[in-house]
Amino acid sequence: MSAIWFATPDVEDMNRQMQNTACSNLGIEITEVGDDYVRGTMPADERTLQPVGLVHGGANVLFAETLGSMAANLVVDTSKQYCVGQEINANHLRGVRSGVLTGTARAIHCGRSSQVWEIRIENEDGKLSCISRLTMAVVPAQLAK
Repeated sequence: MSAIWFATPDVEDMNRQMQNTACSNLGIEITEVGDDYVRGTMPADERTLQPVGLVHGGANVLFAETLGSMAANLVVDTSKQYCVGQEINANHLRGVRSGVLTGTARAIHCGRSSQVWEIRIENEDGKLSCISRLTMAVVPAQLAK
């Protein structure tokens, strides 16, 4: 299977893009890009926990949307198009109190005007903690100006 990316992904550049954003404030990092997935990590620490000591559902959603959005924009020629989130859902399946979460975004559908991504977030034991589906709109780049 060949890669689905428009251009060769650069993990260091992806992490640079996230500097001084909600992503970096929560400690999210992109760690790997495969032929059809983007993988990253997010710590379960004081930045991401809710008051009862579990990873906050909102932190999971931000993590999932970050991975899916970064992946979606790798699929298009960003000089002509870019992708923005349209809808996201998340099922929180297993609470996490500490450690590092690993998320993997994989495309379900990459069309001309929309994309759908599945993001699986696992704990350090590889057990599924959260599963999310993200719909991205593909829009002309001139709309960004």
